[in-house]
Amino acid sequence: MKPVQVAVIGTGSISSCHLDSYKNNPNANLYAVCDLNEERARKAAEKYGASNVYTDYRELLADPAIEAVSICTWNNTHAEISIAALEAGKHVLVEKPLCRTVEEALRVQEAVAKSGKLLQVGFVRRYDTNAQLLRSLADKGEFGDIYYAKATTIRRLGNPGGWFSDIERSGGGPLIDIGVHVIDLCWYMMGRPKPVSVSANTYRKLGNRSNVQNLSFYKAADYDASKNTVEDMANALIRFENGASLLVDVSFTLHAKSDEGSVKLYGDKGGFEIDPETVIVTEKHDTILNAAPQTDHKGFHFQSAFQNEINHFVDCVTTGKQPLSPVADGVEIMKILIGIYESAAKGAEVRL
Repeated sequence: MKPVQVAVIGTGSISSCHLDSYKNNPNANLYAVCDLNEERARKAAEKYGASNVYTDYRELLADPAIEAVSICTWNNTHAEISIAALEAGKHVLVEKPLCRTVEEALRVQEAVAKSGKLLQVGFVRRYDTNAQLLRSLADKGEFGDIYYAKATTIRRLGNPGGWFSDIERSGGGPLIDIGVHVIDLCWYMMGRPKPVSVSANTYRKLGNRSNVQNLSFYKAADYDASKNTVEDMANALIRFENGASLLVDVSFTLHAKSDEGSVKLYGDKGGFEIDPETVIVTEKHDTILNAAPQTDHKGFHFQSAFQNEINHFVDCVTTGKQPLSPVADGVEIMKILIGIYESAAKGAEVRL
């Protein structure tokens, strides 16, 4: 089988996960890379063996040899580049979030339908082995009706700076950057019920706290602390058409003792935790049991999940099957994210 000819557009921080995973996939060939920063693009090409380097994605998309692209650029370019790639006849894997607005998301969805090509949204949490195990158990009725989910992703000091903290390029702060992962994960685990309303709050109280010393934190490739126009934290209650609900809180910065991450879901026959470790809660013979599945990793394993995601994309391109995280799901998640920001701005519940 001839390897799929792949290009990666954007060679900032997250691109290394795509590049590493394509390199490890025997059915993919990294044909080209593209970045506005030519030096960064050339370094990536040299490291990963890409034979072609571009600084303009339009020139890259004009190359007929390229069959599929990963889009790892600023959020404000996701829709534009995705649509251009689809119109150029390329399959697309676009990093989350799909874009910045519902209107952009609908335009991308329309472009997918017109092109006949596939678009996979980078909801990497879905592709973790433990997540797939739990989803399969849910499909078999192990947990019954999953009616409540609760997710927390708290960074006490973790504003990446750069484009992440510039709302014009990012579309938002921790909610749209890291909150999107757990919101999507819970929604996916709940069976993707239709969201109907959101009640939310966002806060800008602490800024990026770049003054803090003696404690390191993740910084974007273009780290710059001079501009911060995004929220510090957000919380929301999301209601679904089937009566289920999701409670979420997320932060870039908060006066918290430590970072915190938890994802928990509850059904009428059992429950389970995904973060920080996978645990299944059930009841047998009038006794509550907490069971730890015996898998390679107790919790989310970033590297293997990314490899699974890329492998799935390459397989979909090769076989024509639809991705596990299609454009329609990206649209629904954008509706939830924008609903949260709208509810917070209005100080009232918003119908979706």
